[in-house]
Amino acid sequence: MTISLVATSHGTDVPAAQTAITALVDAVGAAAPHLDVREAFVDVQLPRVDTALDLVDGLAVVVPLLLAPGFHVRVDIGSAARREWVVAAGTLGADDRLTDVMLRRLVQAGATRDDVVVLGSAGSTDPDALHSIDEAAARLGRAWGAPVAVGHVGGSGTPMAEVVRDARRPGRRVVIVSYLMAPGFFYDRMRRCGADVVTGPLLHGGEVAHELVSLVLDRFAEAAGHLDWSAVAGLTAPARTCNQIRPVR
Repeated sequence: MTISLVATSHGTDVPAAQTAITALVDAVGAAAPHLDVREAFVDVQLPRVDTALDLVDGLAVVVPLLLAPGFHVRVDIGSAARREWVVAAGTLGADDRLTDVMLRRLVQAGATRDDVVVLGSAGSTDPDALHSIDEAAARLGRAWGAPVAVGHVGGSGTPMAEVVRDARRPGRRVVIVSYLMAPGFFYDRMRRCGADVVTGPLLHGGEVAHELVSLVLDRFAEAAGHLDWSAVAGLTAPARTCNQIRPVR
């Protein structure tokens, strides 16, 4: 039996963001043709994750296409995954593969070591989410070779405009590296926060970074090991299941 990977994002009414997220889901499906890869959402777009799971025939893993934990992971995805044949994977961040993509976005934006780099987040009121975002900034700082502050355009973290103002140094630019999955509302707000440069989001310019595909498939594989095969009548877990679902790097 094929296992379903239900790739679940927040949802958006911004066409460019819709296209970017769907392109990631399609790339995951192309990289793992043995999986039934489906797209779902927690808000704005359809199908909602619970509806998508209702249509699955067999076992399923919900992989959040979200960078940090929070309300939608805990409530929307958590509630939908309370079925004996479903498990929920962890969020995508923090992870060194996201760091690699952000470093590439900095290079693409023309950032130099003379610039002051700030990680830009959509923000959250969830302490676990804020901790995850701080960890992403710490990883980026180690890779970049200089401390990276964090600014938020929503939630309870330090407002981005304030962080940009405090980061100003004579003769140096302030560069926001976008810790966002795709363009849209939060990206537009980030671009109005007074920085000299704002990089593209993780999904940018039609590019689906191979690191993101690998990350989604790894989150799937980690969670799939916790599936309850006895929940599907008459199904016996094949011995090579875990090997079959590992991504190709």
